[in-house]
Amino acid sequence: MAASSTPVPRCAIAGWVLYDLANTVFSMGVVSLVFPLWVRGQVGETRADAVYGVITGLSMGAIFVVSPLLGAWTDRARRRMPFLVVSTLLCVAATALLARAGFGVTAALFVLANICYQAGLQFYDSLLPEVSDESNRGKIGGIGVGVGYFGSYLAVGASLFLGSEDQPRLFALYAAAFALLAVPCFVFVRERGNPAPRPLTLGGAVAAVRETLATLRTTRRFPGLARFLIGRVFYTDAINTVISFMTLFTVNVALANGRDRAAASRQAQFIMLAAITCAVAGGFFWGRLTDRLGPKRTLTLVLGCWMAFFALAAATGIFALPLAAMYVVACGAGFSLGGVWSADRPYMLRLTPPERVGEFYGLYGMVGRFSAITGPFLWAAILHLTVDRLGLTPLRGQGIAVLSLLGLTFVSYVILRPVSDAPRDWARLAREHADAA
Repeated sequence: MAASSTPVPRCAIAGWVLYDLANTVFSMGVVSLVFPLWVRGQVGETRADAVYGVITGLSMGAIFVVSPLLGAWTDRARRRMPFLVVSTLLCVAATALLARAGFGVTAALFVLANICYQAGLQFYDSLLPEVSDESNRGKIGGIGVGVGYFGSYLAVGASLFLGSEDQPRLFALYAAAFALLAVPCFVFVRERGNPAPRPLTLGGAVAAVRETLATLRTTRRFPGLARFLIGRVFYTDAINTVISFMTLFTVNVALANGRDRAAASRQAQFIMLAAITCAVAGGFFWGRLTDRLGPKRTLTLVLGCWMAFFALAAATGIFALPLAAMYVVACGAGFSLGGVWSADRPYMLRLTPPERVGEFYGLYGMVGRFSAITGPFLWAAILHLTVDRLGLTPLRGQGIAVLSLLGLTFVSYVILRPVSDAPRDWARLAREHADAA
């Protein structure tokens, strides 16, 4: 499934980019905005962070286990697109049914929807070589990120228009939007196909994953890849966690500044809109910078920005700073978020042999899912210690939890410093590996 020099039709690029918009409707509307508020309404203010963290952690734990198997299967299959179609439709169906039954059923449906959404991201990312080449990969990835955030406008706008209290209707609307906006990707992205497909057996996938893990541990055939994946655990841990809990954090900042519950929820939506606006600009800016500076230098700059804004967010929670500080945090985090994905995907592709993109993107997804397990549980544990045990306010406990995210981002920066993003000569590396064997 190597890349070709044949020009990619614009409709294929547009379809791929629109899928980023489609899945952002789900991630913003369901994961970041409405479902946390639904949990808060069900279990109360003091337990909301912990319960939501456990539910999210369970869903990410499941995808952590299966993502490398899915990646190995896509490398063996004729095409990756059928995997993306099935995972998207399952996510849409589960989302449409949210908040229409009791707590247990809705929580289980959310776990299923999030598993399918995360699996779809893995399949979608591995299609980037089908719509780009080395010269424009950062640009197209950045356009996807930037346009994708317009899906957040749709999600937050629907919540403002319908009101966040009408949650079943909002979930159904998000499901419909996800399905409709995903169709162009299904129709227009044309894969070159796998010239040597193999049977899709569980045993074959497990064997492929074992071989990949053994290769990463024992050889230098893929220089820098293992270190990149380890570093990615830490920065995606911090970023995924702040995305998941930003709404609950923002509501508490607004309450501490004298807003009532309804006004606090509405203020959180406006702050999310500010973050989205900056994320759109960030996607385009960082995408072009990735092509100019390379993914490593760009990601280093992005991580520096994240550390600065994590420090301000922690101070906002610990010292109950004015609500204006939260707007600065949201805008800075949004702008930096666009940079993570604009540099992250091209960086991974620089470190990955073309014939094993699906398999290694399974590992790429696996470490991201591992971080999304540990992040919510770490956040929940810190809130339990600071609020339930030490008696601090939920906002101050959240501020202390943000400090842990700052520490994780710094660790990732240190780990990634030695990893070069120079293009690899995969044929030469394969020969050296064969000679050494």
